Amino acid sequence: MRQPSVIARRVAAASVSLVVAAGAVACGPEDNDAKSAGGDSTPHRGGTLTVLNSNPQQDFDPARLYTSGGGNVPSLVFRTLTTRNRENGEAGAKVVPDLATDTGRPNKDATVWTYTLKEGLKYEDGSPITTADIKYGIERSFAPELSGGAPYLRDWLVGAADYQGPYKDKKGLAAIETPDARTIVFHLNKPEGEFPYLATQTQFTPVPKAKDTGTKYEQHPVSSGPYKVVTNENDGERLVLERNTHWSASTDAERKAYPDKVDVRSGLDSSVINQRLSASQGADAAAVTTDTNLGPAELAKVSGDKELAARVGTGHFGYTNYIAFNPKIKPFDNAKVRQAISYAIDRSSVVNAAGGSALAEPATTFLPNQKSFGHTEYDHFPAGDAGDAAKAKELLQEAGYAKGLTVTLTHSNAKDFETSPEIATAVQDALKKAGITVELQGLEENDYSDKIHSVKTEPGFFLAHWGADWPSGGPFLAPIFDGRQIVKDGANFNTGLLDDKSVNTEIDAINKLTDLDAAAKRWGALDAKIGEQALTVPLFHPVYKRLYGKDIKNVVISDWTGVLDISQVAVK
Repeated sequence: MRQPSVIARRVAAASVSLVVAAGAVACGPEDNDAKSAGGDSTPHRGGTLTVLNSNPQQDFDPARLYTSGGGNVPSLVFRTLTTRNRENGEAGAKVVPDLATDTGRPNKDATVWTYTLKEGLKYEDGSPITTADIKYGIERSFAPELSGGAPYLRDWLVGAADYQGPYKDKKGLAAIETPDARTIVFHLNKPEGEFPYLATQTQFTPVPKAKDTGTKYEQHPVSSGPYKVVTNENDGERLVLERNTHWSASTDAERKAYPDKVDVRSGLDSSVINQRLSASQGADAAAVTTDTNLGPAELAKVSGDKELAARVGTGHFGYTNYIAFNPKIKPFDNAKVRQAISYAIDRSSVVNAAGGSALAEPATTFLPNQKSFGHTEYDHFPAGDAGDAAKAKELLQEAGYAKGLTVTLTHSNAKDFETSPEIATAVQDALKKAGITVELQGLEENDYSDKIHSVKTEPGFFLAHWGADWPSGGPFLAPIFDGRQIVKDGANFNTGLLDDKSVNTEIDAINKLTDLDAAAKRWGALDAKIGEQALTVPLFHPVYKRLYGKDIKNVVISDWTGVLDISQVAVK
C-alpha cells in the first residue's frame, strides 16, 4: 500500500482495504455477528440502499482505482478474477474465486499463473465476458492517461516495465496469453505466490475493447457485476446504480445484491453523515457509510444510547501506526537510543490520544494482530502500559547520554488521530520521563508527506503509518524493509533505509510460497526478526466504528477491509 491518501481510497473501498487505506485503504457489532447486527429478520431483495460518504468515488474506471480486494462500491459493478471472501472477521481475509473457477493454478516456481473463466458470464448488455477482455482491461491500466491503479503489474509481468498501454502500443503485453475465450495465462518476472491476492484488484476487471471510451469510460463503465451505473455526477460525487439484469447469482457466490438500487451521495461533512445515520429519518433509515468513522466524542454519545449502540459496526483493517527512525541521522544511528525510546513509550497515553481503547489497540508488533498477516506476538522492548522510564535511562547512559538528550519529532498537523499533534504530544510526554526532551515539528499534510517520503529530506524521528494492499505480510513488510525498494529519487517508504541481505533473501523465499498459510507464518517470523533492530516503534492499530441506519440488515465486516460490505447489505 501507499500511505494516507491511498488508504483513504481503499478503506472507502478501504482499500482496505480499505483498505482500508489508505489504503487504504477500512462496521458490524463488536462480535461481528451479522444476525444480531441486522436484527432477527431474514434479508430480502428490494428497496434502495443509500450510501452517505465524505469522499467522492472519483475515477470510477477499473484501470484507475487503487482498492483493497476490489473495493466496496466498485465491486458492485466490477468483477475480477478473484475477490475477497465476503464473511465476517478472520474468514473474510481469504481470497476466493470470482470470475475464475479457482484462485489460480501456478507452475512449479509460481512464475506462471493460469486461470479459467466460469461459464455463462455476461456484461450488462448480455454479451459474453471473455479472457481477451480481461487482458485488454489490464493493458489499458498501463496507459498514462488512466494511471492511479496498483503498481504491481508493471513490476511483476514480463516485459511490462516500459509498456504504455494499448492506445500507443497495439501489440499488447506478450506476458498475458489468452489461448481461448476462457483461459488466461500470466508470465511473471519472479515467483509471486500471492498473485491470487493481486487478481482481486480492479485492473483485472474485463473491459470490452469496442466499448472503451478512454478517459470518459468512468461515466458508464460496462458492468460485469450485479449493478450497472445509471448516473455519475461531478466525478463520482453522486453515483446511482441499478440492477444488471444479465448478472447471474449462479456465477457469483460472493455478492448478495439484495437492494434494487444503490444511491451513493458524497461530498458530505463527516459530522453531518453521522447525524443523519443517527436520526435515520426517511431514506437515511436505509443508509450506510463506507468512509466515515465515529470520532471519540461522537462514540461517547452513541455508546450512551442503547438503540444507537446496537447500530455501531466494529471492524479491523490491516494497519499500523508507528514511530519511524532514520538511522543515518544522529543520535538514531545508535541502536541503544532507539531501544531507549522503545522502552519509554507510554502506549496507554498514545491510545487515549488516538481516541481511546474503543478506537485503537496498543501494538508491539509491526504486523497487524490478525492471523492472515502471520501475526506473531513479540515485545522486544517491554514497556508495559505506561512505559519503562528507568530502563530507557539505563540504555541512554550506555549510549553516552547519561544527562539525557534533545530530539525533534516530525508529525502532521492533520486532525487524523494518527500522525497528528495529539499523538506527538503523548510521545513527547512519555519520553520526558526518561530524560528525553522532544521538540515537536508539525507540518501541513502535503509538506509532511513530501518530507518523510524523500530519502534526501527524511527526518531522524517521525510519526508514520502503513496499511495493507491485501491481508498478508508481503505488502506490509516488503515496502518498509526490503532494501531493494529504497527509492532515492522518488517516494520512498523504507523509512529505516534497511538493506539487509538476509531480510531481502527471506522476502524472496516467502514470495515463492503458494501455500498462503505457510507464507503467513514466515512473515510473522520475519517481523519478529526485523523488530529486534528497533527501526520502528509500533504504537497502535486503529479500530473502525461506524453507524448504519435502523433499517439496514445483514451486516458483514471482514478483516480484509474492516468496514461494512455493501454487497451483503439488505434493507427493510
